[in-house]
Amino acid sequence: MKKAFLFFLVGIVSLALILTGCSSSNSSSSSGGSSGDEKDTFKGTVNLGISSWIGFAPMYLAEEKGFFKDHGVNVKLQTIQSASDRRSAMAANRIQGFMTTVDTHVMTAAADIPVYQVLALDTSSGGDGIVAKKEIKTFKDLKGKRVAIDTSGGASYFWFMYMLDQNGMSMDDVKVVNMSAGDAGAAFVGGKVDAAVTWQPWLTKAENTKFGHVLLSSDKTPGLIVDSLGLRKDFVDKNPKLVQGIVDAWYDALDYMKKNPDDANKIMAKSMGQTVEEFKATESDVTFYDQAGNEKYFGTKDKPGLIYGVTEKASDFWMKVKLINKQPKASDLINGDFVSK
Repeated sequence: MKKAFLFFLVGIVSLALILTGCSSSNSSSSSGGSSGDEKDTFKGTVNLGISSWIGFAPMYLAEEKGFFKDHGVNVKLQTIQSASDRRSAMAANRIQGFMTTVDTHVMTAAADIPVYQVLALDTSSGGDGIVAKKEIKTFKDLKGKRVAIDTSGGASYFWFMYMLDQNGMSMDDVKVVNMSAGDAGAAFVGGKVDAAVTWQPWLTKAENTKFGHVLLSSDKTPGLIVDSLGLRKDFVDKNPKLVQGIVDAWYDALDYMKKNPDDANKIMAKSMGQTVEEFKATESDVTFYDQAGNEKYFGTKDKPGLIYGVTEKASDFWMKVKLINKQPKASDLINGDFVSK
């Protein structure tokens, strides 16, 4: 990719200038070479921010089974539940990257924190949805209705805005009731709103009411609510082998899940603070992206995949509702060089 290559060149030139001005004591940790063309000079532990979301669980499996080390990278997963706190940690270089939704990485880039999405992790396959009164039979029937939704940003808000756009509607067409996804689900079950953008277990609870149903669930829109691994651009440019090792370890974890489901589920359930039964009950709400899935989602230079469209839409939407004041381009925060081994 041309832009990725330009970032690469900028990184090399910058590193060369830094090395020229360094003392001999500072350069002792480098691998040498008068050109300054050094790769994978990062020493120590690669820290990745993570939260207790089922879509990230295979990362814990990769850590537990030693798949990261098998690929020559020492990874430590740091639990940071808030996406904004993960962003702040990466800005301060306390972590080299973190996992979150594609639309959230857009906000990171808009905050002048250079990030590359290098790996798609999972897509919501029914864990998110819109619940509504039974008389609301189509998405367009939401026009003029009271819809509970979290408008502070995030995947649910992005997904709802995307569906509005697809149906020729805007936020002005509905009566927004701003509240968190969990509270939105509870408000609908309590009969306080006409519809709500929420997630499990509120989808099931809505189905169990006499008046409600799931109008639309995320299994009908694969590839829109997606989690990806975002890494600092300077880390990616200088350490391609380590980045490849992280990606390959993810693939190994997914392969292990298929071949050894009992052991894998036990490890992942523990990492999520769940019983194996609880973990298995929610596992179907996501679809994990293996190598083939990543290659399709990222696409190629000549035929970009869906991640470009989703990232671009998120950038458009967040700018439109003024959650960001700078609109990053999708091509500037996606690097698909590592999804193929």
